[in-house]
Amino acid sequence: MNAPIKPQPDARRSDERLAKRVAAQMPCSRREAEQYIEGGWVRVDGRVVEEPMFRVATQKIEIDRNASLLDLADVTLLLHKPPGLDPTSSQLLDAAHRAAGDAGVRILKRHFTRLTPCVPLEKAASGLVVFTQDWRVQRKLEEDAAVMEQELIVEVQGEVAEATLQRLNQGLVADGQPLPPVKVSLNSTGETSSKLRFAVKGAHPGLLAYLCERVGLRILGIKRLRIGRVAMAQLPLGQWRYLRTDERF
Repeated sequence: MNAPIKPQPDARRSDERLAKRVAAQMPCSRREAEQYIEGGWVRVDGRVVEEPMFRVATQKIEIDRNASLLDLADVTLLLHKPPGLDPTSSQLLDAAHRAAGDAGVRILKRHFTRLTPCVPLEKAASGLVVFTQDWRVQRKLEEDAAVMEQELIVEVQGEVAEATLQRLNQGLVADGQPLPPVKVSLNSTGETSSKLRFAVKGAHPGLLAYLCERVGLRILGIKRLRIGRVAMAQLPLGQWRYLRTDERF
């Protein structure tokens, strides 16, 4: 039986990593080449490739004449979460679900990695959810959680009496301890339901449901509109947008 043929010790691959090719073509350091690629500035045979580890051989490598390393800041994404979706899930954070009116930031694959969900929201609720790569945003939302106001709309069944609103605004007690204070106003009312606007500081999952139950209100839905100074505004359900540079929590 013939012995299997072993590769020669000097046998070499004919391809190489895209980052290595770009570093030689620019020329620049390997790390800078990786950043140019992750920034969406490099095309392989006319197609943008954002993976530095991508293997190339004889393909044509083009580097955009406007290529810059200044556009690699960490991003924060604002999602209008549908009810029932896990608030830590990033399944809707992709190019297909970006809001049509969002502009000013080139979408990159790197924007959907290393995202941390911030400021808890009940799974059954809908509304504003924050995902960030920026440690400064994450620290702000964590350290100021107790004093940062959230605004939510709670839809309840039927009409809401003025006396019920007063009870909610005066504060309730559970097991001898005062519950976190809330500011409540009537947002709108219809034939079968009413919408209440709640403002509360801090993250207290389950608090609004408990308060409404205590005063005899049946909740139909909860939607978070604002966290601190950042509002969801006209963001469509199930879509996301970038946090703008002029926005601060």
